[in-house]
Amino acid sequence: MNDVIKKEKVFKQPIDKVWNAISKAEEISAWFIQADFKAEKGYQYTFTSEPNEKGCTTISGEVKESDPYKLVYTWIVADTKVETTVTWELESTEDGTKLYLEHSGISNYEGETAVKMFESFNGGWDGCISGLTDYLKQLVNAG
Repeated sequence: MNDVIKKEKVFKQPIDKVWNAISKAEEISAWFIQADFKAEKGYQYTFTSEPNEKGCTTISGEVKESDPYKLVYTWIVADTKVETTVTWELESTEDGTKLYLEHSGISNYEGETAVKMFESFNGGWDGCISGLTDYLKQLVNAG
């Protein structure tokens, strides 16, 4: 089974705008789900969503690393004890910012649950990147 989801996206916005969008609670809440989050090592965060048709629910975990332009945190879905890891890395480019997203450790789920969670997370991250893209476009148009 594939254990790692990888996504890449290039944004026209400067690296600090993209960093703020993925690391500040008020911005995460604007494009993803309600976030109690600080990009500080050791911070116990919570992303809170009412269960819905997309399968969103409450996510919690701990920030493991937060360096300029690299953010790593554990990811624990409500009602499970399984810990996976989400890593965001940003890189400045001539045209803006390249984002790398990696979600690993999905084989920590047992059997068929791992396959279902992989499919759910994979589609979920596509939706998140789409939401982040729209959010960043709005920031540019608002400014």
